[in-house]
Amino acid sequence: MEAETVEDKKVNLPADTKGKYTLLGLAYSKKSEDELNTWFSPVYNKFVKKATGMMAGMGYDVNVYFVPMFTGINAAATGTAKKKAIKNVDPALLPNILFYKGELKTYKEALDFEKRDIPYFFVLDAEGKIVYATSGRFTQAKLDEIEDSIED
Repeated sequence: MEAETVEDKKVNLPADTKGKYTLLGLAYSKKSEDELNTWFSPVYNKFVKKATGMMAGMGYDVNVYFVPMFTGINAAATGTAKKKAIKNVDPALLPNILFYKGELKTYKEALDFEKRDIPYFFVLDAEGKIVYATSGRFTQAKLDEIEDSIED
């Protein structure tokens, strides 16, 4: 999957993430994007934010990307969504948001995206293979399972 940052830098998933674990959150409808947003702070605080003081060095070395997917007629809204993200999203989180514009069918079939109104999360190992998957709104239990799959 080829996606772009808010600065239009291309990122190829999983090719550009090989070598370390990657957490991907994918959403392809407005409602699922709202649920995807419930994950931002907890995931950022757990996996992205650099630990300081006594916790320095205790962080995770993982790639984290939230990917709103714009498909079909909605693909035209990608630019607007990028501008909105720049305005509304914490600047520290922006590098972790990628925008996908293109077809959905391939991913829907390969990743079992049946419900359009919920986000899907995947943990990829260092080789880019899916080792854990979950979906829906954020819960602490799901975050704990993601953490366990990264530590194994």
